[in-house]
Amino acid sequence: MSRIDAKFAELKAAGKKAFVAYVMAGDPDFDTSLEVVKGLPDAGVDIIELGLPFTDPMADGATIQLAGQRALKGGMTLKRTLQMARDFRKDDDTTPIVLMGYYNPIYNHGVPQFLTDAREAGVDGLIVVDLPPEEDEELCIPAQAAGLNFIRLATPTTDDKRLPKVMQNTSGFVYYVSITGITGAAAAEAGDVAPEVARIKKVTDLPVIVGFGIRTPETSRAIASVADGAVVGSAIVGKIADGESPAKVLEFVKGLADGAHSA
Repeated sequence: MSRIDAKFAELKAAGKKAFVAYVMAGDPDFDTSLEVVKGLPDAGVDIIELGLPFTDPMADGATIQLAGQRALKGGMTLKRTLQMARDFRKDDDTTPIVLMGYYNPIYNHGVPQFLTDAREAGVDGLIVVDLPPEEDEELCIPAQAAGLNFIRLATPTTDDKRLPKVMQNTSGFVYYVSITGITGAAAAEAGDVAPEVARIKKVTDLPVIVGFGIRTPETSRAIASVADGAVVGSAIVGKIADGESPAKVLEFVKGLADGAHSA
């Protein structure tokens, strides 16, 4: 059982929904970023999504694009992102880490070497937004064979014909994108999300976690109440961009986590 599977089993036994937090690795610098990441579990985060900085993040809005630019300017690389995971694992062997990003840095690193290095660093899963199911042989299937969950995105435009294909070879959980468009673009609405979650659950037994457009504890609770959990990224990254201290960022995260956990 992977750390991700174990976490969802633990939450289910406790009757709780999941709270997932995204931060960009290396934003605004390595040490500050690591301090935030290390504090996420105590702030109530069940699964950490660690953003992999990339020069052309096509699915991301301005907030996360700028975070990636700051991280890259500060010297963040794929290797240093894996080092951050390693450093986190020195004190925490249970909280799942999912790397979220794009295929180019992984391809340049070399897929077999990347999978070896990611496993060694304590990474549990991958979300690679620009690799569709038609490209599963590239990374998805090798990742599963290496013991890493490969988490797929479903969106409002993923129709009933496409959905089974998207769920093929997916593991860990399904990330439902609650809005059309880029990250941080609009507010998620529980009334719109609920029927979509139900539709996805007809074709998979995996937990469905909803992200994009969640910025407040109230929205976190509302979305978690109609899904298996909520993901917040841009709102957290925005606090880091504003120069908030790690303690203040983590206080904000705790409010979001409490919202999801009260659903």
